[in-house]
Parts: sequence; C-alpha cells; structure tokens
Amino acid sequence: MVDLDSEVPPLPPRYRFRDLLLGDQGWQSDDRVQVEFYMNENTFKERLKLFFIKNQRSSLRIRLFNFSLKLLSCFLYIIRVLLDDPTQGLACKELNRRCSNQNYTPGAIDWSPIIWVNRSLPLWGLQVSVALISLFETLLLSYLSYKGNIWEQILRIPFLLEIINAVPFIITIFWPALRNLFIPVFLNCWLAKHALENMINDLHRAIQRTQSAMFNQVLILISTLLCLIFTCICGIQHLERAGNRLTLFDSLYFCIVTFSTVGFGDVTPKIWPSKLLVVIMICVALVVLPIQFEQLAYLWMERQKSGGNYSRHRAQTEKHVVLCVSSLKIDLLMDFLNEFYAHPRLQDYYVVILCPTEMDAQVRRVLQIPMWSQRVIYLQGSALKDQDLLRAKMDDAEACFILSSRCEVDRTAADHQTILRAWAVKDFAPNCPLYVQILKPENKFHIKFADHVVCEEEFKYAMLALNCICPATSTLITLLVHTSRGQESQQSSEQWQKMYGRCSGNEVHHINLEESTFFAEYEGKSFTYASFHAHKKFGVCLIGVRKEDNKNILLNPGPRYIMSSTDTCFYINITKEENSAFKKQEKHRKKHESKLSYHGTSRLPVHSIIASMGTVAIDLQDTGCRTSSGPTLALPSEGGREGRRPSIAPVLEVADSSSLQTCDLLSDQSEDETTPSDEEASAGLEYVKGYPPYSPYIGSSPTFCHLLHEKVPFCCLRLDKGCQHNYYEDAKAYGFKNKLIIVAAETAGNGLYNFIVPLRAYYRPKKELNPIVLLLDNPLDDLLRCGVTFAANMVVVDKESTMSAEEDYMADAKTIVNVQTLFRLFSSLSIITELTHPANMRFMQFRAKDCYSLALSKLEKKEREKGSNLAFMFRLPFAAGRVFSISMLDTLLYQSFVKGYMISITRLLLGLDTTPGSGFLCSVKITEEDLWIRTYARLYQKLCSSTGDIPIGVYRTESQKLTTSESQISISVEEWEDTKDTKEQISYRNNHRNSTSSDQSDHPLLRRKSMQWARRLSRRVPRHTGKTAEKINQQRMNLYRRSERQELAELVKNRMKHLGLSPAGYDEMNDHENTLSYILINPSPDTRLELNDIVYLIRPDPLAYVPNTAPSRKDSFCNTVGQDTREETQL
Repeated sequence: MVDLDSEVPPLPPRYRFRDLLLGDQGWQSDDRVQVEFYMNENTFKERLKLFFIKNQRSSLRIRLFNFSLKLLSCFLYIIRVLLDDPTQGLACKELNRRCSNQNYTPGAIDWSPIIWVNRSLPLWGLQVSVALISLFETLLLSYLSYKGNIWEQILRIPFLLEIINAVPFIITIFWPALRNLFIPVFLNCWLAKHALENMINDLHRAIQRTQSAMFNQVLILISTLLCLIFTCICGIQHLERAGNRLTLFDSLYFCIVTFSTVGFGDVTPKIWPSKLLVVIMICVALVVLPIQFEQLAYLWMERQKSGGNYSRHRAQTEKHVVLCVSSLKIDLLMDFLNEFYAHPRLQDYYVVILCPTEMDAQVRRVLQIPMWSQRVIYLQGSALKDQDLLRAKMDDAEACFILSSRCEVDRTAADHQTILRAWAVKDFAPNCPLYVQILKPENKFHIKFADHVVCEEEFKYAMLALNCICPATSTLITLLVHTSRGQESQQSSEQWQKMYGRCSGNEVHHINLEESTFFAEYEGKSFTYASFHAHKKFGVCLIGVRKEDNKNILLNPGPRYIMSSTDTCFYINITKEENSAFKKQEKHRKKHESKLSYHGTSRLPVHSIIASMGTVAIDLQDTGCRTSSGPTLALPSEGGREGRRPSIAPVLEVADSSSLQTCDLLSDQSEDETTPSDEEASAGLEYVKGYPPYSPYIGSSPTFCHLLHEKVPFCCLRLDKGCQHNYYEDAKAYGFKNKLIIVAAETAGNGLYNFIVPLRAYYRPKKELNPIVLLLDNPLDDLLRCGVTFAANMVVVDKESTMSAEEDYMADAKTIVNVQTLFRLFSSLSIITELTHPANMRFMQFRAKDCYSLALSKLEKKEREKGSNLAFMFRLPFAAGRVFSISMLDTLLYQSFVKGYMISITRLLLGLDTTPGSGFLCSVKITEEDLWIRTYARLYQKLCSSTGDIPIGVYRTESQKLTTSESQISISVEEWEDTKDTKEQISYRNNHRNSTSSDQSDHPLLRRKSMQWARRLSRRVPRHTGKTAEKINQQRMNLYRRSERQELAELVKNRMKHLGLSPAGYDEMNDHENTLSYILINPSPDTRLELNDIVYLIRPDPLAYVPNTAPSRKDSFCNTVGQDTREETQL
C-alpha cells in the first residue's frame, strides 16, 4: 500500500491558524493556485443560455421584449392599412381601367391589389428594423435550445411564422422593387400569444409562486379568441381590396356577426379567396375553441373541488378562521357553523375549510345555500403543506380549529394526524391561536402549546362518572355549552317541556365587576352574598370569579372571598348583561312589600322572575346545617325548640369566623374520617387522602383523592376468581355496603383514570364511595356475577372497534343493541352510555308502540325545522341523563373562540382540574323533611347562609301516564282464572287463532309458537279426565299467556340459580318506565320544590377553610343556633 503520510507533505510551520485567516506575505510566493468553480459550463453558449433561458429574471425580460416587438409589428400593420388607399397607385388605376372596360367579366379577379400595397418609406424602415431584431432573436434562441435535431427546430410553427414575417422584409433591403410587396405581418399576433404564455410561466418562476393553471387556461382561451378574430379581420380586409374594399371596421363588424352566428348578411365577401378564408377560420374556430373550452371547464371543475385560494387582500381586510379536518361530514359542518355564527360579533367572519378529501355531495349542497356560500370557503388541501396553508392564508387567520376524526378504527393514528397538523400550523403561523381536539389523553402533552385543547376521552369518562353520583351531569354540561335562546318547545301543551326548554337557554357569561349592573353594588361583599342577592334581584346565578392578577378561575370560592372591582364574574343566565334591558317597576315592588308584611303560614308570593326584571324580597329564616349522614337538607332540631318552625338565616355581607366553623364541610366528615368503623377495620380498608402515586399518562391533572393505605395485590383485582387472599367469586360475596358502579368497556384504557378519580375525590365522604367494577366483556353470566342486580349504575362505554362502519350512523349499532338488551333484561337498572352520533339517541330504550315516544319524535322534527341546535334535547333518555354524545362537546371547542374560559369552567365542574380555593360540583336530594323550604329562592338563601353552597339547577323526576308498551304488559294467571270462565278462555283462544298479525310484538300475550306446540302436544297425548285434564289445561294457559317480561325474568332467574346466586335481588327490581326526568338550569326563584328533586350545587373547597382548632360538630351547631336567635324571622 502507498503510505499516505509520505504522499501528502505536512503543512509548513508558518501556516498557522492566524496566518490562514489573515493571510501573510509568504502566501504570495507559494506554488498553490486558486481555482474558481462554476455552477455551469464556462462556455460562451452556456453563458448565453443562462442569460436567455435559465435565469428567470433575465429570461422574463427577454420574453417581455419579444412580446412587445410582436405587438409593435401588429400595430405597424394596422397603421399601414389605415394609411393605404386602394384607389391610389398604379395597380389601382389599372384596376379601374379594367373595370370600365365592357369586356370585363365580374368573376375575374385582379390579384394586383392583393399582392401589392402602398407602404411609405418610414413605415418600411420601422418594419424592417423590427423584422431584423425578431429574426435575430429567433435564430439565437433556436441555436441555444438546439439538442441535436435541426428539423425539430425548423419545423416548429413559431419558427415558420417568424420566417414568413421577417425574411421578406430583409429581402426588400437588397431588392427595393419589392418594398410594396404584401407581407402578412398580422400573423405576428400568434407569435405574441406564444410569447405571452412563456412570459407568464417565467413570471411565476421569478416571483416564486405556484403556477395557476386556471389563470393560464383563461389567458390562453382569451388570447386564442383574440388572435382568431384579429387574423380574420386583417385577412378579410386585405382580400376584399380586390372586391368590396372593406375597411377595418367593416371587417371587424363582419367577423363579430359571423362568429356570433347572427349573420345579418349586409356585409359579405365578394371574391372566392375571402370566402375561402372565412370557411378556414370557421373550421379552425370549431376545432380550437371547443378544445380550449373543454380544458377550461375541466380546470374549473377541478378548482371547484380543490376550492381555489383565499386572496391575500381579503385576508388582510376581512377576518377569517380556518377549520382543519381529515374528512368533513355534514353533521360536523352544521354543528360548527350553527355554533360559530350563533354569536352576534362573529357574523362578519369567514370560515375557510381545509380538508384533504374531495367535498361531499351533501356538503356541496349545503355550501350552495346563499346563507353559507357567502361566508364559507372550501379548500381541498393538506395542513402539512405550506402551499395549502398559504392558500388558506393561515398566517392572517384569527384562529385555527383542528378536529380529529373520531370515526377512525385506530384512534391513536387519528391523534397522530392531529398532532402533525397542529405542529405544521404552529410552524407556519406561530401567532395563530390553535383550538385542537384530541381523542386519547396520553397524546395530549404533544400539543400543550395549543391555546385551547379538548381531550375527548377525558371529558367522556368524567361525565360518565359524574352521571353516577350527580344524575344527568352530561345533560347539564351539554346544555350549558350549547348556544340557545330558550325558545324550544314554548308552544307545547306540556308544562315540563316549556320549563325544560326555557331553562335550556341558560349559558355561562362573563363581565367585569366594575362594569356590571348585576354585581357592581357588591364590591367589598362576600361571594355568597353577591351570588344570592344577584339571583334574588336579577335572576342570574353567579358561579365563579377570576382575579385580575391570576389566570385561574375559582368556582364558588366561598363566603370568605371578598369581591373586588377588578374581578371578572362568571354567571349563568339566558342572555349576557350587555344584551339585557333593566326596567324597575315601582308598583310591582310595592305590591310585593305589602304581601310580605304578613308572616303567617300563607303561601309565599309568586315571583315571576326572569333576567333583567325588577327586585324580589324573600323571607329570612334561621340557620340550618346539613346532617353528616348524606347529601340531604336537614331540619334543625333541638330539644327546647321542637315546637318552633324551621327558619332560614340571612346571608351575611362578610362572613364571620363562627359561622364558617359551624358549617365547615370537613366537619361533616370528621368523625367518619378520624375513627374508621368496625366494619371497615374488619375488612381491612384503611383510607388515606393523597395524590395517586402513579399517573397513567403525561399531562394528567393531579387530584387529591381517597387512597388505600396499602396497595391491593394484583390477584385480588379479579372479582370472578378467588386467590390466596380471598375466595370470593361474585360481587355478592364481598358484602359491599354501597351499591356498585359497573363499567362495561372494551379495554381498560388510560381514559378510565378520569372515570375513577372524580368518584374518589377527597371531597366525597368515605361512606358514600361506591365500589367500581370493570367489566371488559358483558355476557349474561358475567353481568350476574359482578352484581348487576344490586348495582346503582351501569356505564356502557362506546366500543372503539365499532366506531368505523360503512355507514357512518351505524357506528353505534352494537352499543345501542347491547344497551337495549340490558334494558329489557334489567328494566330498573340505571344504564348510562355514550354514543358517537347524537341522532342515534332516539334508539335508546326504544319502544315501537309507545305513543308518547312518537309524539316526542314529532316534536324533535318540529324543533329541527325551526332551526334549533338542541332538537334532540326532548328525547327522554337524554333529558334524564341516560345517554349523551361526545360529539356534542365539539361546541365547547367552538365556543371557546368567544368564551376562552369555557373549557376551564367545564373541567372544574367535571373534576378534571382542581384549583386551590375552587369549588366542586355535587348534588343534594330534597326529602319530605326539606319541603318546608318550598321554593328555589328560599333554597338558594338557605344554602348560601348555612353551607356556602351555590345551587345552579334542579334535576326533577315526574310521573307520566305513558301509553302502555309491549314491555309493560304483565298478566297473572291466577287473576285470570279468578275473573274469567271457561267460555271466555275458549273465545280468547279462538280470537288468537284467527289473528292475521304476523308481528309478535303486536300481541305480546299471544305466543304463536307456544300455541302450536300445545296443539301438537294435545294431539299426541291421550285425553285425560278430571284433575289431569284440568292440570294440563292450566299448564297450556300459563305457557302462552306469559308476557315478554315474565319470560326474560325466568331466563335471568334460571341463570342465577345455575351460577349459585340468589335471585332475591332481581325480584325486587321494579319497572320505572312511567317516569320522566329533566333538568332545570337556573330556574326562576318562584319555582316550587318537589319531593325527590335533586339540586346541583357548587360547593366550596373544603381545604380552603380548615380552622386551626376545629370544635366538635355538636358544640358548634348549638353555639350557632344561640347566636342567631335574635335574628330569627319565623314563617
């Protein structure tokens, strides 16, 4: 091998680093040679090619110069025609002489006017100069673009036209007699068209813009049409020099009339050459123009599919938002548009949709509606391409909404696409606010830079969890985040629909305290005082505040919080304060004061309170705290005061320490927390409060909750299998004190963390914690083993594997049928589920023959025709909180563009986030002992004055006389035998046999197959007399008179007996189909409380008011009663 060290000499010592940078004198005498490198070959031809062709800017200048020369030549031709007089000159005189000759035949053509023209010397000089320059440029460009085939260069049409128009002028330089020879210079218009096309291409390259095919095609079509007309004009005018001697204007008139197929006939060619030219031009037009129009139409259709561009001028003068989706469906589009344009200040905004797929037919029809066609622009493109983001003018957009495709089979892959879109938009437009929807919580930390993020599984599992302890929380949240005016079903004849529809219009609004008419007078007062009196006076519900120097929102910070002028107030009302008018009615107020002067047992005056109306006075009564047994309102009872009526204390402007200690929320649990019961000690359950030691995914909000003192072994988590620690194989054997919550899911995903944490939050009493059973598969045997017969709630999570279907709305088919099966087997079981599409909620608890459900279906259609965004709200399962669709929360993301606080408030209500000092959502039930409160206004006062809770709504359950459905029919055989004789039985059977109905559900009592079996049995078995025949007859009657409910009950009982389970719990399950439930958000103060009403409360944070020395509950309660004796107002 060759030694490299010997081949390459070392660097001399004088070439130090400083010398290499600064240089030295020894470099001049060195033997080294500096070499220059070129991007292209350093030949004369390559340099010319670089200047004329390769360099965009210089090539553009050359094209522009060439285009100008061609236009100049055409202009000089027009000048020559205008200056030329056919009646002058030798040729014309000879023509006149021949025409005056008697022997002249009209059909003969004198070619001299066609061959020879009058051309002045200056004009000839200009045309020769232009021809020389054009010919030289053409030959030079042909030489530079020569690639070995000379005939390819010569036979090109532009080259041939250039030779025809330039070479004759050069010949006239050397042969002066030919200076008046006719040369078709007007054909340079086609060379000008060719130069224009090249110039546009170079222009796009020079300014670094994407070439617009639509613009080029329109330009080619227009230029082709102009060239055809100009060629025909000049050709007809010149040929008719030997005929009608038409002027340029007459020739223009003739061409327009001919090409427009009008054909007046007043101007026509006289000689056959001109007629031949017209035929040729018409044939060329019939061939060339349809091709151009076809290409233009094709590009127009493609542009309609891709959407074109959103102009920079519009982006700078108008406001627009960009919606990025992977596939656009009509439901998603309408939800976005209806919610986005529901706000008055967004009416002037434009929506630019950026989607990689072609526009759907339904979406196309909707976007052609004038209301949307003027405000919605559809662009087909990808958010990962800067060119498409530039088309959408993302850098000038007010916001960008990025939505995930929840119908994908692989939801993780859908999240990955969303993450890439968010990154691409942030890289292209760093200042554009991002509103991102993500599906999986473990992917959320990738887009923490986004301004607003909604994680679907977080909200879904949190709402499912709160539905178990606060009924219909999902319905409450859905109604709060939808924009509505509360006009739904106001023409209905049913009172519950009117109240439910009116209260559904309540939303969360915000306003600064110092600018507010609602809350300005409460500056320096406690939060509970401001909330109560604002509701008392204006009918608004103050739920939270935010300090000026703090970004965190505090829901019900409690009575210790003092309102400041710089605070931002968050309240629930139908409309915001800026859209309210305030009318004070003095007469109305005096009537109320006169009525309230009497303190007897009469009924409280009815206050018809709505937002922006007069004030209301309310009786003040003594304090009464809750009992520690559960979330109910309790009557204050004391030995020496049992004869006194209960009372409600006034809400203090500034809370004192004694009242706070008496109603300290931790004191309700003090005995329960400090001294565990004997049952808990025997079971080995020792609870502590703390943060979960492990987080299932990055970005989860830490929540203070109840934890076991020691971690349970993994083997003990299997409920249906025993282990070395216990031998239990079903839920009944565990002996749970509280009812179960069963979660039927496909997999145990990370989203279940957000289901468990709200149910184990630190502010939930330990004795109210429900055991949670995770059921990954739900056959009947597993349902019975996990204790479905004594479960409080069963949560059915939408299966991810079924979310993708050939038909979009079939994604919920499996979930709906499974829930319907559970509903038929366990009719009284509280089943809570989530669907992909809101329209499928009508199939929950489906009854084909239920007339009331059919009436609600008609009501839903009427509300949808009126343009309501909440047409589905009157479906009984949704109103009762049994079902919801996570797609309803898409409006939460849309509403955040106007109300940036909505996501934070929703997360606080659901327990996804915990802010120190912020309250939490809970509920209390109205019992018979609480009916003395009577109205919602008095309840508001009692809660604010005692526990500091803020009520925000009521969940009401009413009895409803529904039409008997197939699942409600249950007939006793014994009663039948007591009331019917044998003749009626025979008649009934005959009627059954003659029935023509083929649908078994029409007659659930008549079982055709059972009757056939019974008849076959009667034929085979010999007839018996006496008791045997009577017994067989009774069995047959019992067989075909069984209802569907009885058959299902017998099936379940048999399976329970087979599994060794007691069917006693199943016998106690009653059917509650004759009830309906609904929500009243922020009802009017005069709303009457009813038995079993559940009141939604925002309770203050218990950790915010822990006293240093907390007295016992009984002593503090007695002291409170004694202090408030003087301020009592007895009812």
